[in-house]
Amino acid sequence: MSRLLLLNGPNLNLLGNREPGIYGADTLESIERRSAERAQAAGCELECFQSNAEHELIERIQRAPAQGTGFLIFNPGAFTHTSIALRDAVLAVRLPMIEVHLSNPHAREAFRRRSYFSDIAVGVVSGLGALGYELAVEAACRHLARGARA
Repeated sequence: MSRLLLLNGPNLNLLGNREPGIYGADTLESIERRSAERAQAAGCELECFQSNAEHELIERIQRAPAQGTGFLIFNPGAFTHTSIALRDAVLAVRLPMIEVHLSNPHAREAFRRRSYFSDIAVGVVSGLGALGYELAVEAACRHLARGARA
């Protein structure tokens, strides 16, 4: 069974309460649950990890290959616009990655329009709310299935 790792960065643990007009009313737990169900239905296993600490996210990314992870799905939160260290970690592990955002960063403040991840991602899903996570899981499972058949 193919293994996916869903990573969420700072403040995403506050979903459901944090600016619901921008981020929606879904909690991170409900997003993770639906994403795991979507992965299972597609024949994949999903592990979820959230941290407000950059170094914890880096350490989790670095452990991923040794734990059999085949694909990353990553919402870096505010680290999207600031973290070269997280970018370097993703590049170092050489795993395909989809960048996910609940809101559309291009429809927000100018500083949110720069991502350190988009150019190294297989794809980017943004502005679709919680559904974006499920779509990213579906895409990741299909990507891994194509690789297994190749």
